[in-house]
Amino acid sequence: MPVSKDADIEITGFGWVPDFVKGQVRDLRVRWALEELGMSYRTRLLHAAEPRSEDYYREQPFGQVPTYRDGDVQLFESGSILLYLAEKDERLLPRDPAAKARAITWMFAALNSVEPALLNYGLIKLFYGNEEWGKLREAGAREFAELKLKRVSDWLGDSEWLEDRFTVADMLMSLVLGIVEPFGMIDDFPNLRAYIDRATARPAFKAAFKAQMADYTLPAPEGMPA
Repeated sequence: MPVSKDADIEITGFGWVPDFVKGQVRDLRVRWALEELGMSYRTRLLHAAEPRSEDYYREQPFGQVPTYRDGDVQLFESGSILLYLAEKDERLLPRDPAAKARAITWMFAALNSVEPALLNYGLIKLFYGNEEWGKLREAGAREFAELKLKRVSDWLGDSEWLEDRFTVADMLMSLVLGIVEPFGMIDDFPNLRAYIDRATARPAFKAAFKAQMADYTLPAPEGMPA
């Protein structure tokens, strides 16, 4: 479903980010869910390099994106928004209580057990690799990230998805795993490589990614490449 300026649902995203961040900003997660459900939305764009307004901090206490607004419903945190949307439709969250609980458990696993380790390593590589403490910490951070990848890989095995069918948890996990794609770590786990490729081959992901890329229209900060 294309982005529509007249849509009732509004999410926030960025109108500019550095090239190495593109595809990682978390409004992509929400866009993907909305595309899977065929729900139109509009975007309100912020500039990643500019301060947030006080009004925005009342929407999102940490100044991050995305936020979500639909009538009286106002949410922040991508995981919370995904769960809210998935509850609406069994295409993303099974109605069977046990299967639903398992999918929600994997959502928490992606956010709490996997993402912090991968993000920690990614931040060291991208921003602190030349710092003395970064050089000392990098090997240990990579080892811990690889352990998380191995655990997910071992669980997945030859299966297509984390459980019996595609759910919102697979959306979240595949994007979380993508954090370390730029460093070649996923290619050490062929089943994770195939898992990410399978998830991101879905038409809804492709539409969400295209829409996010199309929103990067604001000028780069002075002194930075466009």
